[in-house]
Amino acid sequence: MRARSDEPAHGHSFVNPATIIVVCAIGLTFLGLTILFSASAWFKKGPYFYLNKQLIGVVAAAVLCFVTSRLNLDYLRRYAWWIAGACVVGLALVLVVGINVNGSRRWLGYGSLRLQVSEFAKLGLVFCLAHYLALNQTRIGEIKRGFLYPLGLIGAFAGLTILEPDFGVAALMVAVGLVLLFLAGAKWRYILPTLALVGGLFSVAVMNNPNRLRRMTEFLSEEKSYQLRQGLAAFAAGGVDGAGLGQGRQQLSYLPEAHTDYIFSVVGEELGLIFTMGVVLTFTVMLIAGLVHLRRAPNLFHFLLVLGCVLLVCLQAIINLGVVTAVLPTKGMSLPFISAGLSNLLLMGILLGIILNTQRTWGRASLPERVRTLREVMA
Repeated sequence: MRARSDEPAHGHSFVNPATIIVVCAIGLTFLGLTILFSASAWFKKGPYFYLNKQLIGVVAAAVLCFVTSRLNLDYLRRYAWWIAGACVVGLALVLVVGINVNGSRRWLGYGSLRLQVSEFAKLGLVFCLAHYLALNQTRIGEIKRGFLYPLGLIGAFAGLTILEPDFGVAALMVAVGLVLLFLAGAKWRYILPTLALVGGLFSVAVMNNPNRLRRMTEFLSEEKSYQLRQGLAAFAAGGVDGAGLGQGRQQLSYLPEAHTDYIFSVVGEELGLIFTMGVVLTFTVMLIAGLVHLRRAPNLFHFLLVLGCVLLVCLQAIINLGVVTAVLPTKGMSLPFISAGLSNLLLMGILLGIILNTQRTWGRASLPERVRTLREVMA
């Protein structure tokens, strides 16, 4: 996986995969700010309430992006298990003193400031899993160190997240973790039974939760939930050209969570099919650019870390778009860069910072072996 010496270094070229990803993210963010102002125009707190909060989040995310892009990721690996421990403690702390909203404890905060710990735990899981798999890549074929130990790490993060309860984020953690595990070299004969077991456990958890069981039955039946019907009605009302900015009706208290989970429906109603397809195309471009960028990864740790970052963005987008268009069961998950929400916006800034960081550093010559603080087999 080390870049060949005869390959040109594009780390400082303006047109590169990381730049494409950042440009796409900036475009989606501006679209989000525009449609968020429209979606919250009739809110009791005023049309600028969510817009101002989102602008503060964008500035904070940009700062985090810059800081992360300058970090030494290999040096940070020294603290991988401290990061894992902090994430687990944070997830456990939410269950004890977390802020309860609609029956779920997912946030820590004070006053109006709230942070969703599971958002940052997703990145913590990716970072620690990439670190562990890189250090043990010659033993990935083993059942204990190559599969059960990393699976236990995934289970600890996802299990605590389910207890909040947040099934969507837990499912995303499991999906990303298993993909990283498979690409690191884990065997199919271990992964397939695990998928069956996870599916069974999720089914049991859903059946024991009346609210989520209702969501599932409504999704499978022809009679959709009120929220989903209103979301689909927004797409139908928008048509190809859209009703125009500020002219949509669904955000007038007809569509719940119009500024967060279902903001894509507002995009469809006010801006039409062209913009909705543009959003889908933009996330597709980000995914392709991320995969192209991975070709230059110097080692397994960097490969898995960046792949995890790309998956956290694109899989979350796929889940949100699938829910809003009735392809997937209803689940509260924001649309990256567009939906209102401080925690996810900050996470997106960190993910972009990691991608920019690797674009800047992957073109550099490797450090001499004698100064390496972490030893691993370079593929």
